[in-house]
Amino acid sequence: MDLNQPPPENYANPKTCFFHVLFKASALAFYILSALFFSSFVIIFVVTVFLAALDFWVVKNVSGRILVGLRWWNEVDEQGESVWKFECLDQESLARMNKKDSWLFWWTLYITAVAWVILGIFSLIRFQADYLLVVGVCLSLSAANIIGFTKCNKDAKKQLQAFASKTIASRMTSTIQSAFSVV
Repeated sequence: MDLNQPPPENYANPKTCFFHVLFKASALAFYILSALFFSSFVIIFVVTVFLAALDFWVVKNVSGRILVGLRWWNEVDEQGESVWKFECLDQESLARMNKKDSWLFWWTLYITAVAWVILGIFSLIRFQADYLLVVGVCLSLSAANIIGFTKCNKDAKKQLQAFASKTIASRMTSTIQSAFSVV
């Protein structure tokens, strides 16, 4: 065993990670297992969409902030146009984000959407248009989070590049000024 090797990184926010996964899994599990316990489509629809909406809210407002330091929302301005708003931690805080937390956040975001697509294909194959509606709503909520956080992540990277460029330019300027002030 190498003593110089750093210890494996643990989750920095295990409770947030747990609830991030729990809400996604509960919506999927209820949808998949509901046919065993309920014959009413209305109950299946309402509970599944409610669980997916809870997942959407938790990801958008809680786990996105804590696990990856990002938050997004969409507003309609005075002209009636949709405007995306992005919020991220400062660059130093983003650099200190836990890699495992971030990995869990992004992978579960995408895996959940893939699972809803697969369930939608099964509903389509079985000619169950009503269940396809449930999957469509849940997939829409999942896709909204994927799009929002992907755009937010790109915006954060642009801010990081702008910060880095500004820092490098200011250091070069101060170096050049100090070089000429010595002469």
